[in-house]
Amino acid sequence: MPEDISTDRPLFGGAISSTFPVRFQDVSNIRQVPDHQEVFADPSRDESLVFELLDLKPDINDNESAVWFLQDLANEQDAQGFTLVDQSGVVEVPIGDSSALVTTAIGQMGISKGRQGREAQNVVRVYLANLRLKNAGTDVLVVAHEPILISPLSESASAVGPGLLPAAQSGFLPMSEVFKVAVSSFKVNDWSLFGGSGN
Repeated sequence: MPEDISTDRPLFGGAISSTFPVRFQDVSNIRQVPDHQEVFADPSRDESLVFELLDLKPDINDNESAVWFLQDLANEQDAQGFTLVDQSGVVEVPIGDSSALVTTAIGQMGISKGRQGREAQNVVRVYLANLRLKNAGTDVLVVAHEPILISPLSESASAVGPGLLPAAQSGFLPMSEVFKVAVSSFKVNDWSLFGGSGN
């Protein structure tokens, strides 16, 4: 059975770090990723983990922010049948010499890969955490995608098969745990990343 080893990984040139399994590969080695995102994927399970830095949205309530971003993501991906599965209240978490207001939300939705049509949609569970770094004017999103049901018509089916074994049965950390560890181990090592220089 494969061992799912997690390690502390540098993000955004080491300015941020987070711990998650080594099976997640840096997608920027394969394709272009926007500067404000770090994307990691395990192609064998079609699971992904995304870290995204956005300008703080002051008009969104702290306690509703994760749900708002999750719904925004569903709209952006033209998802079908979005269902909110769970959401948390606001927790203040120390991050270095500052703190973040953290909320999480979990949703389920039908998403097609790339330009594939609706008939090739996979049912995906999406875990989203919003870490609001108010002193840095930044909303950090940590988003984990876990396919629940892979369509035989999806391009993912060739890589992972149309039926997907639960992670635990395959010897892997379930995505819910990968997400929890990635969020709880999130660290800002260099606050100058948020210095407004736009890099």
